[in-house]
Amino acid sequence: MSSFKTVLAQYDWDEVLESIQQKSIVDVERALSAVKPDLEDFKALISPAAKAYLEPMATKSRLITKKRFGNTMQMYAPMYLSNECQNICTYCGFSLTNKIPRRTLTDAEILKEAEFLKKKGYQHILLVTGEANRTVGIDYLSNAVRLLTPHFANISIEVQPLDLEEYERLIDDGLYATLVYQETYHRETYKIHHPKGKKSNFDYRLETPDRLGKAGIHKIGIGALFGLEDWRADSFFTALHLKYLQKTYWKTKYSISFPRLRPFSGGLEPKVEMTDPDLLQLICAYRILDEDVELSISTREQQKFRDHIAHLGITSMSAESKTNPGGYVVEPQSLEQFEISDERSTETIATMLRENGIEPVWKDWEKAW
Repeated sequence: MSSFKTVLAQYDWDEVLESIQQKSIVDVERALSAVKPDLEDFKALISPAAKAYLEPMATKSRLITKKRFGNTMQMYAPMYLSNECQNICTYCGFSLTNKIPRRTLTDAEILKEAEFLKKKGYQHILLVTGEANRTVGIDYLSNAVRLLTPHFANISIEVQPLDLEEYERLIDDGLYATLVYQETYHRETYKIHHPKGKKSNFDYRLETPDRLGKAGIHKIGIGALFGLEDWRADSFFTALHLKYLQKTYWKTKYSISFPRLRPFSGGLEPKVEMTDPDLLQLICAYRILDEDVELSISTREQQKFRDHIAHLGITSMSAESKTNPGGYVVEPQSLEQFEISDERSTETIATMLRENGIEPVWKDWEKAW
């Protein structure tokens, strides 16, 4: 059975990175003028040569975003259900090796968190757990989705990769979208940062979007964790993955997120730094490559950067996020998965968007039977 694993095997990481580094100003100008940019154009747009073209890239990205999405910003909030985890990941506060109090929310606690987010106006929520099959396996996730479906228009998950049949079950329960980040597409680096647990299986994680596509999920979110490897190469392979998925599972919508390493209990310094101008360049490059893909930014990023990027390609944004189970109401002081940077309230961010001519959207569709 074919999957993205077959596609990835056709590429050499070092050759891809060298190809990106060698792109010239002529290549960048050609990419900016292309009617339908391809992956070679994308390489040019994320290359060092494109740094000098950040302003025209931002202008084009803004025009495309306004044409396709209007002056709107989809708002969502994460809801952390559990910090139980059986994996060792070098960069995560929930890692098995971190001696922290573990907590998994009960039904009553889930509903308390949900009530808080509903009062804030959210209709799109993202359920997040650590990867612990016994504690937060398919039965727990199925129950959580069914519990929350009556209260929200749109439920997504960011949890451990699951089997095809398990995704089909969750879709029947009311699941709308699944986010699954490869973290890095560099196989050897992946092994270094995921030494133990089910997540150490690179191929199983890599083929998760294929299982989601086969299950008929409405939306799939992909991405890399910037800091583990060279951001340009990981971004190219994310774009390659996106184009493969769009062609193979064409009924499904797609989103890309841009997490950068953030401090946590234990810490990990980025192998390759990604600056704010680098991230701006990448976001604009993705928008120029693909007019329809949803581009999402979280509260990991600083206030000033989020305010600026809201105009230039981003179409989905979280606010007032808590990255610990029960962080909104149930147990606000427990350890977070990572530190957030933009700690403003939902109301403050909504006001900021409106003052800049962008309408925050809390609910943009609803299932009809």
